[in-house]
Amino acid sequence: MKLLHLSLLAFAFASPNALALTSDTEQPVYIDSDSQQLDMKSNKVTFQGDVKLKQGSININADKIVVTRDATTGEIAAINAFGIPATFSQLTDDGKTLDGQANNLNYQLQTDKLIMTKNAQLSQDGNTISGSSITYQISSQKLVADSDKDERVTTVLQPTQVNK
Repeated sequence: MKLLHLSLLAFAFASPNALALTSDTEQPVYIDSDSQQLDMKSNKVTFQGDVKLKQGSININADKIVVTRDATTGEIAAINAFGIPATFSQLTDDGKTLDGQANNLNYQLQTDKLIMTKNAQLSQDGNTISGSSITYQISSQKLVADSDKDERVTTVLQPTQVNK
């Protein structure tokens, strides 16, 4: 198994001080879907059919999204998105867009972590990291990209970004 630890190397060339919009987690979550099912005992809501989630500058599009609330605080603990692919985008404080996609996205709001599995890809300004899974700590802009046994982690850095 190949493992690549980066402190967002590819994106650091593009903008060394770019952090995700700090106000995103303070915004309400809006979700549009074809249907939804609520399970009050497990504190989960399942949205299906062309699901579109928005929280501040965060956008998630998927075939299915499961939102789990913390039973004690009532706050959203996790958002799990499924699609081929499910997509994620977020603006950074400097106005650039961070884009991600994978078949499974797990966004843990309380720890500000995005875990992308199965055909994962994260990109900004034409720089791209792809592998079988990517774990991205949004607030600190650190990630771990991992590959399956027969695959490799691939990073593409744009020449204009490398030369700066």
